[in-house]
Amino acid sequence: MLDGERRTQLRAAVYSGNGAELVGLVRRWRLLDDDALQLIGDGLLAALAAGLDGAREQADACASRLRTRGWYGDEELADQLQARLGTHATPMLRPLAVDLEELAGVLEGDPLSGDGRIDLLTGEVWTQSAIEYGREIGELTEDDDEDADRWLHVHCEGSRDGYRDMERFIETRTDAGLADRLDIAIQGRGAFRRFKDVLGRVPDQLDEWHVFSEERHRGRARAWLAGEGYCVAPRSPTT
Repeated sequence: MLDGERRTQLRAAVYSGNGAELVGLVRRWRLLDDDALQLIGDGLLAALAAGLDGAREQADACASRLRTRGWYGDEELADQLQARLGTHATPMLRPLAVDLEELAGVLEGDPLSGDGRIDLLTGEVWTQSAIEYGREIGELTEDDDEDADRWLHVHCEGSRDGYRDMERFIETRTDAGLADRLDIAIQGRGAFRRFKDVLGRVPDQLDEWHVFSEERHRGRARAWLAGEGYCVAPRSPTT
């Protein structure tokens, strides 16, 4: 199981573009048996780009697991991995160096925080507050706002899908008592906070939720991006 410490190491390898470390962790901890396939897949794209030993084998297995699992964004990532392997046609999507977690934060954030946008030149995700601040300090101008070639608008869709994730997670629990407590926790206002409070008393379950939730958010953000004509560009590989 991907506990907190291992999850931290995995994320560090992916976000630093350290393909060699990523391949080693996947192999050593048998991570393809876990649910962190979206995160691992992004790391394997960098490992494939670097031509690292073991990357092809792990990427092929990851793509197969993604297609079997079939969550939002899994097919898109499997296509991208297998295109790198030369076993699938290259998706007709433009690569963009976007952070999927930041994108998910805008897509599924608080509607009161407003929409956001992606800078198509850099892949940077701008929240509404960042946009407003950029205007205040003169970093963004009216001409920038109207430049359709530079910006991709991101509409905030709220937390409805996140709530469904909690329901789906509860359905997978084998401890009936825990499932009942979680089901009660998600009723009414403050559902997300109460849900995490209950899981906080069972650390291994909380670790499972973090992996599950991040995967779901990451996959939905990837699927949304593909719908707009883009895929995530691999991070710059390191050895």
